[in-house]
Amino acid sequence: FAQKDVFQLKDLEKIAPKEKGITSMSVKEILQSLVDDGMVDTDRIGTSNYFWAFPSKALHARKRKLEELESQLAESSQKKEALQKSIEKSKIGREDTAERAALLKELAALRQKKEQLKTEVDKYRECDPDVVEEMRQTNQVAKEAANRWTDNIFSIKSWAKRKFGFEESKIDKGFGIPEDLDYIE
Repeated sequence: FAQKDVFQLKDLEKIAPKEKGITSMSVKEILQSLVDDGMVDTDRIGTSNYFWAFPSKALHARKRKLEELESQLAESSQKKEALQKSIEKSKIGREDTAERAALLKELAALRQKKEQLKTEVDKYRECDPDVVEEMRQTNQVAKEAANRWTDNIFSIKSWAKRKFGFEESKIDKGFGIPEDLDYIE
C-alpha cells in the first residue's frame, strides 16, 4: 500500500527483509497466502508474475461488505417487525377467559376421544375388505411361488435320475425332500 507500485517476487524478496523484517525464505509463502485471501492481486505477463495491492481496492471491498451487511440488517429488522406484528395480531382473541379455558378443555377431551376411536378402528382393521383382498392377493403370489419351487424340485429330481441313475427315494432322502411333496391347490 505504501509504495503503490507493482512488484515481482524477486523484488519483494529483497524489499521485505529490509523494510518489514520478514525473512526472505518466507516471503513467497506469505505472498501466496495474501493472494489466496484476496488482499494482493497477481497476474502473469509474459514469463513474469507481477503482484500489487492498492489501498483503493481494499477500501471499495470494505464499502461493499459494509453495504451488504447493512442491507442484511435492514432486511432482518423488517422481518422482526413483521413477526412482532404477527404475534400481536395472533394474541387478539386469545385472551385467557373462562370460555376459552372451557373450549381448550373440550378440545383436549375431543382429541383424546379421537385417539381412542382410532385405536378401536385399528383393532378391527383385519376385517377391512381392502386388507382382506390384499391378503388374498399376497396368498395367491405365495402359492404361485411355492408351486414354481415345487416344479423346480421335480425337474431337478428327474434330471438327476436320468443323468446319474439314482432312485427317487435316495434323492429324496439325500436332499431332505419329504415324500408327500406336491403342488399346492
